[in-house]
Amino acid sequence: MNLTPKQIVDELDQYIIGQDEAKKAVAVALRNRYRRSKLSKEMRDEITPKNIIMKGPTGVGKTEIARRLAKLVKAPFIKIEATKYTEVGYVGRDVESMVRDLVETSVRMVKDEKQHEVEKKAKEIVDKILIEAIVKSQFAKKPDANLDELKEIVRESYESGRYDEEIVEVEIKDTPKPLDLSGGVAEINIGNIMGGIFPQKKKKRRISVKEARELLISEESEKMIDMDSVNSEAIKRAEENGIIFIDEMDKIIGRSASSNGPDVSREGVQRDILPIVEGSTVSTKYGNVKTDYILFIASGAFHVSKIEDMIPELQGRFPIKVELKNLTKDDFYKILSETKASIITQYAELLKVDNIDLKFTDDALVEISEMAEVENETSENIGARRLHSIIEKVLEDISFNATGDHPMLEVKIDKNYVQNAFGEKRKKYDLKKYVL
Repeated sequence: MNLTPKQIVDELDQYIIGQDEAKKAVAVALRNRYRRSKLSKEMRDEITPKNIIMKGPTGVGKTEIARRLAKLVKAPFIKIEATKYTEVGYVGRDVESMVRDLVETSVRMVKDEKQHEVEKKAKEIVDKILIEAIVKSQFAKKPDANLDELKEIVRESYESGRYDEEIVEVEIKDTPKPLDLSGGVAEINIGNIMGGIFPQKKKKRRISVKEARELLISEESEKMIDMDSVNSEAIKRAEENGIIFIDEMDKIIGRSASSNGPDVSREGVQRDILPIVEGSTVSTKYGNVKTDYILFIASGAFHVSKIEDMIPELQGRFPIKVELKNLTKDDFYKILSETKASIITQYAELLKVDNIDLKFTDDALVEISEMAEVENETSENIGARRLHSIIEKVLEDISFNATGDHPMLEVKIDKNYVQNAFGEKRKKYDLKKYVL
């Protein structure tokens, strides 16, 4: 997708309030990828992404910016926590597994796209199989019946969805579950190992037509796509367009140069991450992957440690440093009222299932925003996540009592309702401003 930096920021604005500096940084990084793709191969090989490190408290939009960015351009994206990894020689995940995870995501993306391309053809094959299965189950006791005529009769009802809940017997590919060894370090798929020696096993299952259709379409689609081309395309996308978001970067930084103990291992993880970010070749089951052109976005709160406490070589690999600001009551208000699929919209849609038409007045949103700001200032600052806990409390009684066995009811949430929902707790907020 060929978007200008301004267009990228406009798209991000629909989901994330504020943090303009961070949005501009990621927008430019993304546009530079497009610019690089238009250069000669010789020049393209010389240009590497300018990795970004974000500093800011939890819940201010660090992860959401990276996730929405990847979704916007349909790039392979993974979010990992730096604390999951241990220095080479310790038990735990090695840092190269982040690249393997990215390739797995890329393979899944490309495979889904290819399956979608052949889905129509696969559905035609599956429809024939299921109509035959329905005829066999429905008319098994009529040996003299004309099967072709029966299939035509069944077809009309099948296409209208009448048989979706009908139970039929179909043959489904039997896929052995992969064995997960050493807490996720390695996976061994026995089916893949033995696939070249023994024919693919199938087993008969009695399931609904609807469920059978999904399973069989997936099975038929797989037969139609060339997995070698899927794998090579996936590796190419991971190398050229992949985004790895490394969260909790501050947790692998020692508090001081003189510290010892677990901090030694932390610095070891930094040293292990360095070659991945610098550019190296990682072996995966789909082939070798170069990390030179993968975009790395790191983030952390950096309350105790500072970005400057990272080992110098790793600092140099994150040349773009962005500080995200704390959210204010105005930001909270905009998050509730202006973002696409806002929290308010989500709760309203959920309660519509039980015939509750939920409406929030403007003064209620202002009140919730003020409470979120005060609570973040007086206790742990968890950013926009505070809104979830407040709204859950506000809607607790409504969510509990809504049953759906009544006509659609309009429920209006105003400022008084919000204050009453918190009662004594709201008074506590009011008193705190007088405590020195």
